[in-house]
Amino acid sequence: MSLLVVIPAFNEANSIGNVIRDIRIHIPNASILVVDDGSKDKTAEVAKSANVSVVSLPFNVGVGGALRIGFLYAFRNSFTQVLQIDADGQHRAEQAKLLLESAHGYDIVIGSRFAESTHKYEASSLRRLAIRLLSFVISKICKTKLTDVTSGFRLSSSSAIELFMHEYPVEYLGDTVESLVIAHKSGLSIKEVPVQMSQREFGSPSQNFLKSSWYLLRATLVVILSLIHRK
Repeated sequence: MSLLVVIPAFNEANSIGNVIRDIRIHIPNASILVVDDGSKDKTAEVAKSANVSVVSLPFNVGVGGALRIGFLYAFRNSFTQVLQIDADGQHRAEQAKLLLESAHGYDIVIGSRFAESTHKYEASSLRRLAIRLLSFVISKICKTKLTDVTSGFRLSSSSAIELFMHEYPVEYLGDTVESLVIAHKSGLSIKEVPVQMSQREFGSPSQNFLKSSWYLLRATLVVILSLIHRK
């Protein structure tokens, strides 16, 4: 198996260097691609100075668009697996072995913050409610128990790479939630494994009531639209 770690990054100059170093320590045989998603800071420069492959986009296309480029890069360079890792330091490279060890017979392996883990990942109550709702619905659709369908810490097989380089959703939450619906409808197998994640290394995502409520509303709409558009 040839493994490519794809890191979508938008204005993550403060953390991207540490993320790359962590990957090299814990996944030394992996190649690394940073997709600089139209950053206004020095994300691309920091990544290039770490001697990894970098694709710089002229403007921000979102996580889904950046990942689709990563899957296309993987296909064109004959990689057989893609591991998605966020650039903000939340995904721990040391946990990647849990995904890699569980990959046999599966096309997509999700690292879950909430599956059989005593590690408490901090999130607002509304955000947790949204994740539980989405996970319940997507579990029914995909016919397998999933607890963290918004997790971007994922391992994809060669079959998933071929599918996602063309059909990976670019809309908000589509890169996580709708991509699983697409994968299932295309006959790909999905599982999840419990992992530990960190909070953002720099900066802090908003957890206020209004933004959490908006997250819940958008998450619900994503599920409805995915069911309408994917027969």
